[in-house]
Amino acid sequence: MAALSDALDRVNRAVGSVVCWCALAMMLLQFVIVLLRYVFGISFIALSESVLYLHSTLFMLGAGYTLLMNGHVRVDIFYAKAAPRRQSQIDIFGHLALLLPSMLVLLYWTWPSVRNSWAILEGPISVGGIPASFLLKSLIPAFCVLLIVQSVSGLLRDIARLREGA
Repeated sequence: MAALSDALDRVNRAVGSVVCWCALAMMLLQFVIVLLRYVFGISFIALSESVLYLHSTLFMLGAGYTLLMNGHVRVDIFYAKAAPRRQSQIDIFGHLALLLPSMLVLLYWTWPSVRNSWAILEGPISVGGIPASFLLKSLIPAFCVLLIVQSVSGLLRDIARLREGA
C-alpha cells in the first residue's frame, strides 16, 4: 500500500512543482498589465484574461498538492489534540464520507458541460479575450481527479497507519 500511495503522491508532487510557477507568472503578468494601462494607456482584454487563466490553473491544479502538503484549512477542535490513531480515523472518515463523494459528484455533474465545451471549442469569455474557454472548463475535472488521487493516497496511508497500530 505504501508503494501505491507514494506513486499517487508523485502525481501531485509533479503537478505542484509545475503549477507553482503560475503564481510568479501571474504576478509578472499583472505588473505588465498595470504598467501598460497606467503608464502607456494601453489595455488588452486577452492579457487580463490570462491572469484569470493562471489564477484558475494555480488553484484548481494546486489543490491536490496542497492536500498532499497538509495545507488545507482544518477545523481542528478535536483533531489537533487527538492521538495519531484517532487522527487517522478522522481522516478516513473525511476521505470516505466527504472528499471522495463530493469530488465524484462534482466530476459527474460538470463533465457534460466540459464535454460540450470541447465539442464546440468554446470561445472567449469576453470579446477580444482568449478563445479557449474549453481549456478553463477542463480545469474542473482535472481538479476533481487530482484531489481523488490524493485522497486515495491519504486513505491508503491512514489505513496502513491503523493496521500498524493494531
